Amino acid sequence: MTTLIIGGSGFLGAELIRQAAAAGLSTVATYATSPGDTARVAWHHLDLRDPGQVDAVMAEVGPRLVVNASSGGSDWAVTAQGPVRLAVAAAKCGSRLVHVSSDAVFSGSRDHYDESCLPDPVTPYGAAKAAAETGVLLVHPQAVVARTSLIIGGGRSVHERTVHELAAGTREGVLFTDDIRCPVHVTDLAAAILELASHDTHGIHHLAGADALSRHELGTLIAGRDGLDPSRLPTALRADGTLPGAIEVRLDSRATQRKLRTTLRGARQFLSRPRRVP
Repeated sequence: MTTLIIGGSGFLGAELIRQAAAAGLSTVATYATSPGDTARVAWHHLDLRDPGQVDAVMAEVGPRLVVNASSGGSDWAVTAQGPVRLAVAAAKCGSRLVHVSSDAVFSGSRDHYDESCLPDPVTPYGAAKAAAETGVLLVHPQAVVARTSLIIGGGRSVHERTVHELAAGTREGVLFTDDIRCPVHVTDLAAAILELASHDTHGIHHLAGADALSRHELGTLIAGRDGLDPSRLPTALRADGTLPGAIEVRLDSRATQRKLRTTLRGARQFLSRPRRVP
């Protein structure tokens, strides 16, 4: 079975490639700007804004499974329209599709969000992700949309790098004490995505960690794991500033977790031990 990872050069994409290859799956990946550093896959350049490129890659690869782990930020053509083009092509080819979405589709007005909650985004990025969800499921009803939260792992995530730079004093900024999310480890997330892909399931699924933490709490855990001084991490209240977006979004993943063998650990668990440095 050929697996096609869209956005394979990204943080999540690289882990999906690693796990798919380790499972013995024939794996192909795409990139937007430059290929990843693994030689275990065939790489294809893909601009999701170009319908011709999407069709050409799908026709050449002929994947049984497509996982869209790409990220185009608030670029509507990439983040909203691109996944729909991909879903159309996947449906034509009879390919299984998992589209990775985000907790940014929610405003934070509820105590928690399970899979039955309707998107109510408050940022251009959130609106683009919400539009992609709707379009993907409209043109490919058997697709899986997997919403997730902050992705952590192995010191390689943007959140971990930020904590190190703040602690070292090489970066300006703060960690908010009132900005709440449900961080997930990249290995858990990739395993859960591939497991969902193997199930006879479709629609919305939540794949976030079990713990709801503030950005500062998360930073303190990262600092503790990596031997940094957490007192060097500057703090602030997001509510006091003008940064757009939801302040508190708690993804409830319990319904999806009951379907999975993969455990979506909370950050207090996966950040409790010192990180092994290769």
